[in-house]
Amino acid sequence: MKITDIRALKGPNYWSIKRHKLIVIRLNLEELEEFPSNKIDGFYERMRALMPSLHDHQCSEGRPGGFFDRVREGTWMGHIIEHIALEIQTLAGMECGFGRTRSTGQYGIYNVVFAYQEERAGIQAAMCAVNIAQALVDNQAYDLQADICTLSRICEEDRLGPSTSAIVNACVQKGIPYIRLDTDSGVQLGYGIRQKQIQATVTSQTSSLAVELAADKNETKRRLVRANIPVPSGEVIKTENELQDLLRRLDFPLVVKPLDGNHGRGVTTNIRDIETLFNAFLMAKVHSENVIIERFAEGNDYRLLVVNFKLCAVAQRVPARVIGDGSSTISQLVDNVNCDCRRGEGHVNLLTKIYIDEATLCLLREQGLTKDSVLPVGQELYLKRTANLSTGGTAIDVTDRVHPEIRAMAERTARIIGLDVCGIDLIATDITRSLRASKAVVIEVNAGPGLRMHTHPSEGQPRDVGKAIADMLFPETSTPGTSVPGRIPIIAVTGTNGKTTTTRLTRHLIRQAGYVVGFTTTEGVYIGDSLIEEGDCTGPASALQVLQDSSVEVAVLECARGGMLRSGLAFDQCDVGIVTNVASDHLGLHDINSVDEMARVKAIIPESVKPDGYAVLNADNDYTYAMRQDVRCHVALFSMEPASERIVAHYSAGGLAAVFEDGFITLRRGDEQIQVELVNNIPLTFEGKAPFMIENILAAVLGAYCQNIPVDLIARGLRSFVPSFETTPGRMNLFCFRNYCVLVDYAHNPHGIKALGEYIKQAGSAHKVGILTGIGDRRDEDIIDVGRVSADIFDEIIIRFDEDSRGRDTDQIAALISQGIREVDPGKPIQVIPDELAALTYAIQHAQNATLIVHMSDRIYRSVEIVRAFKELEEKGELHPNLLVKA
Repeated sequence: MKITDIRALKGPNYWSIKRHKLIVIRLNLEELEEFPSNKIDGFYERMRALMPSLHDHQCSEGRPGGFFDRVREGTWMGHIIEHIALEIQTLAGMECGFGRTRSTGQYGIYNVVFAYQEERAGIQAAMCAVNIAQALVDNQAYDLQADICTLSRICEEDRLGPSTSAIVNACVQKGIPYIRLDTDSGVQLGYGIRQKQIQATVTSQTSSLAVELAADKNETKRRLVRANIPVPSGEVIKTENELQDLLRRLDFPLVVKPLDGNHGRGVTTNIRDIETLFNAFLMAKVHSENVIIERFAEGNDYRLLVVNFKLCAVAQRVPARVIGDGSSTISQLVDNVNCDCRRGEGHVNLLTKIYIDEATLCLLREQGLTKDSVLPVGQELYLKRTANLSTGGTAIDVTDRVHPEIRAMAERTARIIGLDVCGIDLIATDITRSLRASKAVVIEVNAGPGLRMHTHPSEGQPRDVGKAIADMLFPETSTPGTSVPGRIPIIAVTGTNGKTTTTRLTRHLIRQAGYVVGFTTTEGVYIGDSLIEEGDCTGPASALQVLQDSSVEVAVLECARGGMLRSGLAFDQCDVGIVTNVASDHLGLHDINSVDEMARVKAIIPESVKPDGYAVLNADNDYTYAMRQDVRCHVALFSMEPASERIVAHYSAGGLAAVFEDGFITLRRGDEQIQVELVNNIPLTFEGKAPFMIENILAAVLGAYCQNIPVDLIARGLRSFVPSFETTPGRMNLFCFRNYCVLVDYAHNPHGIKALGEYIKQAGSAHKVGILTGIGDRRDEDIIDVGRVSADIFDEIIIRFDEDSRGRDTDQIAALISQGIREVDPGKPIQVIPDELAALTYAIQHAQNATLIVHMSDRIYRSVEIVRAFKELEEKGELHPNLLVKA
C-alpha cells in the first residue's frame, strides 16, 4: 500500500465544518484490498501487543475496546491507519479525536481523514501510520517509540509557546479568529481593519518607546527614582577600573547584570566577595557592553504582571533547586527533577529543564560542593542565583495576598514606563505588607513578559492572564447590533457558474456605502481599487491576503471548489454565503464524481455562515435549494420565477427573498415588497436579454442587503455597474463593429454555455459563430455535452484548444465535441483551428454581415487585445479581410 496524495486542511471543509485541522491522505491499498485485518494471520495480536493504548478507541461500537473488536472481526487497512495516526499523535502529547475513512469509488483507493494539532506532525503521523500498519502486516519488528519521539519533537518545535497560546486561546473563547504569521510567536488576531497582532506578549498596541525604555535598565531606574518608586542603588559601568572605583561607594552584598539582558542571562545575585564580583562582571560583559552594579535586596523574588495598567497576577519565583535524598549526587538529583513531564527546552513547556552551567558550578564551589556531591536527606540546595523560570525556577501564585500599596505601586510603574503588558520584578520580604514594611524594591521592568508562571504556577491558583490581554486588545461592547470584536463582514461566493460576476457586483454594491472592500476573483486579489495580485485567486491563500490587510473593512471572497477541497476555507465563518448554482462541471476530479457530491462541496459555504448571518441560495436550482435544510443560519432565496411554490412559501413565512418580478429586481419578506430597480435600467442585464445575469444580480442584491446596505445605494450601484472588460473581464465582453459583433466570455462548461445561449438567441444576429473547446481533465460525457449544447446555439462552430490540454490528446477533444454536435445537427459546419488566438483572428477576418462571433476564451486578456486591435483598424479605415493580427 502507498500514499498517493496528502493534504492538510485548515478551515471548514468537505469532511467537517467544525473540525478545521484535518489531514487527508489518498491511500492505495493495492493487494491489501483483498485482505481485511481478519484475513492476515496474527495481525490482531501483533497490533494489541505493539499499541495496547488503542483499547481506548471506541470506534463505531461506542465503548472501549470497540476498535480492537473491529480489527478482530475484520476491517480494512485504511480504517486501521486512521486510528493509528490518531493514537500516535496522542502518545506524543497531541490529543486528536476525529477521523473517518471513505472509499473513493476506485478499487482499493480510500480517503483517510484524521485530525491534527500541528500540521507537520499530522503529515508525519500519516506516513508513520502507514509504516506501522505495513510492519504489522509483514510481521516485522517496529520501533514505535522512535516515531513518538519524532512527533513530540516536531510538536515542540511548531506549536505556539505558553504565553502566545494563552492569549490566542482567550481570543478564540471570545469568538475572535487568528492567523499564524510565522513559525514563531507572531500571530494576527482578528481580520482586516479590526485586527491586532502579537509577538508573544508584545502587542500591536505596545509602545516602541516603552519597549526601548524597558530595555535600558539604567534609564528605567532613573525614571522610577524620579517618581519615588523604590529601586536598589547602583550604577552602570563598562570597565574593571570603574568597578574598583564603584566599590568605594557600594557595600556588599551586590548584584551584577547586563544593562540590556533578559531572561536572567548574565545575572549574578547576592555577591559577597571581590573575587565573585569580578567573575560576575566578566560574565555579564559577555551579554552587554554596559553592566549594572547595584545593591542586593534581601527578600523573596516576585513577578508582578500588569495588563492595561491593572495588576492581574503575582507569582513568587523560586530558583532552580534540588532536595537531597542521602544517596544521589547533585547531578543525579537534577536528572530526576528534569524527568518531570512538565519540563522541556526553553519556554515551550510549563517548566524549563535545569542545566548545570558555569554559574551553577561557581555557586557550588562557594559552598564547597561539586556536581558529584551527595546531599543529606531533606537538604535543599539552590542551583541558580536568579529565580527565572527560563533557568529552571518554579512559581507560586500569590496574587490574592498582595498589599494594596504594592498593587498601586506596580500599576504606577507600568504607567511610568508606558507598557500595556508589563512584567515587574520585585524583591520584598513579605508581599502582604506595605512597601516600607516589606522593604520592597523594583529591580527590573520587562516588556514582553512570560505568562506561564501565572497560567500554570507550580503551586497556587492559575490566573487567566491571557484573557486579560485579550480583553485589553478587544474590549467588550454593549452597543446593540455591534459585531464580534476583531471581525469584519465576510461575504463568500461559490457556485458552478456566475460566481465571479456575483463577487464583483456584490463588491460594487457594498462600496456604494463607502466601505473599503477587499475581494478575490479568478482575475486577481483587489484591495479597494488596487489589483495587488493577478491570476486565478479563488483559493484560501488569496483570501488570507484580504483578511490580513489592515485597511479592509469588508471582504467579498470568491471560493472555488479546488481550494475548498485542497485546503478548506481560509476563514472560520462568514456573514453571508452565496451559492449561485450547482451543475455538472469538474466531475471526476479530487474524487468528486457526481453533481450530488459537487453540491456537498459547494455547501461548505452556506454551512459556514454564522448563526445570525444569511445563506443566499438559488431557489430555481434543486441542489442549492436543498442546502437550506443543513444550515444553522437565516436563509435568503432568489428566483427568476416569482410565483414558484418555493419562493412564495418562503417569503410568506417571513423569509427574505429576491425575485425578478414585473420587470423589477424585487425584495420580498412577508407582505413587504421593495422594488429595487427596473431591470432595463441595469446595464449588466443587457436590456433584460441575459437571464443568467439577472440571477447573478438577484444574488448580489441579497448579499448587499443582508449587510444592511440601504436599498437606494444598492439601486445606484446596479445602475452604475457597466459591464466591460475592465469591470467584468471574460464575462459578456461585447465589442460591436460596423457589420458584426464579437462576444468574449469565459463560459467553458455545458451549463455556462447554455446560459450564455439564452442571451445569444435574443441578440438578433443573423449568423452565430461559436469558438469553443473541451477541457481535457473533464469526463468524456462532459466534453460531448459541450458539443450538444453548442450545436443548439450556433450556426457555425470553430473548435480550438487550450494551451494546456490537461493530459488529453487534442484530437480526442475535437472528436468528442464533434460527436456531440453531430448528434444534434449532422450537417453543422465545423472547423478545427488549434490555436485559440488564431481561431479568433480567422473568425473576425471571415465575419459576414450581422454575425455574432462568440469566443469562449481561456486567454481572456490576449483575446481582448486582438479584438481591440481589429476595432482600432476599423476606426482608422485600415481593416482588410486578409490582415492577420499576430497571435
